[in-house]
Amino acid sequence: MDAVVCKFGGSSVADAERIRNIQAVVRLDPRRRFIVVSAPGKRNKTDKKITDLLYLCHELADQGLDIDEPFHLIRERYIEISGDLEVSLDITKLLADLDEQIRAGASQDFVASRGEFLCAQIVAAFFHGTFIEAADHITIDSEGMVEERSYKSLSSTLSAEGIYVIPGFYGSTPEGEVKTFSRGGSDITGAIVARAVQAVAYENWTDVSGFLMSDPNIVANPKPMRTVTYREIRELAYMGANVFHEEAIFPVSREKIPINIRNTHYPKDPGTMIVAQRDTKDRVVVGIAGKIGFSIIFVEKLLMNKQVGFGRRLFSILEAHGISFEHAPSGIDTMSVIVSDDQLKGKTQRVLEDIKKQLEPDRVDISSGFALIATVGEGMVYRPGIAARLFAALANAGINIRIIDQGSSEINIIVGVETADFENAVQAIYQAFC
Repeated sequence: MDAVVCKFGGSSVADAERIRNIQAVVRLDPRRRFIVVSAPGKRNKTDKKITDLLYLCHELADQGLDIDEPFHLIRERYIEISGDLEVSLDITKLLADLDEQIRAGASQDFVASRGEFLCAQIVAAFFHGTFIEAADHITIDSEGMVEERSYKSLSSTLSAEGIYVIPGFYGSTPEGEVKTFSRGGSDITGAIVARAVQAVAYENWTDVSGFLMSDPNIVANPKPMRTVTYREIRELAYMGANVFHEEAIFPVSREKIPINIRNTHYPKDPGTMIVAQRDTKDRVVVGIAGKIGFSIIFVEKLLMNKQVGFGRRLFSILEAHGISFEHAPSGIDTMSVIVSDDQLKGKTQRVLEDIKKQLEPDRVDISSGFALIATVGEGMVYRPGIAARLFAALANAGINIRIIDQGSSEINIIVGVETADFENAVQAIYQAFC
């Protein structure tokens, strides 16, 4: 039978009622046999995410402080969920073990992973399914990449009939220590499982009916994205669109397994399909996304283009300070490097001094207060006038473009504007293409 992998986010497992909802979703399609769950999220705006409480417990324990208050909230949530679902599981014992482990100095990754671990135990018991410990099968190397043996291990373990429940967000190091992905990493686990079982689809269930073409907090009632490619969604996610963990694309895109973003509360909604290829005739631009908080390192030196290795030396300076860069538009005698403000924090003066000392530029300065906006669509490469429409829209809105960068793939056009113009710029671009 063809398999479908379902990942349910924190909002979908926040309480017993919502877990009953996901059981109803799973029962709608007998192919939905592989269930990946996050830790319980917020039940309301004033609530706390379980993962945040676990991080707090670790921080307090690490400082020798009492963890009773935050751990009480964790304990009560899991006991309530387990009790309401009437599962046959000694959740009290599991929680007591966790309390002891935190106080004994368990690692941050281990503590943070227990949100998913406990949730998966409850869901597996409620579904009468098989719990699979992710740390026993998913190996994460020192670079944060999933080792190939993980897929073989999972494929073998998940080969029998029945429902399997796997906790998201973590695996283990080659030495066997629990290792988490970055926040939102349950998306990655779902993609790993989908590849391992050669699923016909990877359904990512959350509290929205797919993706929107822009941030609804900036653009009023943006249109939905019904179909988008792996490459397009990666560009949008990287540029700040809160859509899908960008690293979760790789395991499924390699096997061309489609991803379907669905709404747990409205399971009949089609959501958004993420696929290898789409028809670009109907919609050239699929989305507009952006982020604030960037700085520009501007370097000018006469005859820079004649100096072999100038760019390499500049990037070596940044590397020495542990700084990664976003974009690097350049001219004959100038080079600009765009970096996140977080990367520069506390390093600005030292970076300037090293550039002056090692490169002897005619001018160098660092300016902050910029935002980057990406207009994304695979169809742009085949359609004349896209850049003209974009720049005209910003000009008509009275917005000055400070940075222009188009990747060699021509899948996106990135512009940089001053932070004060960010929202107006996003709105202007959206109106030009939607």
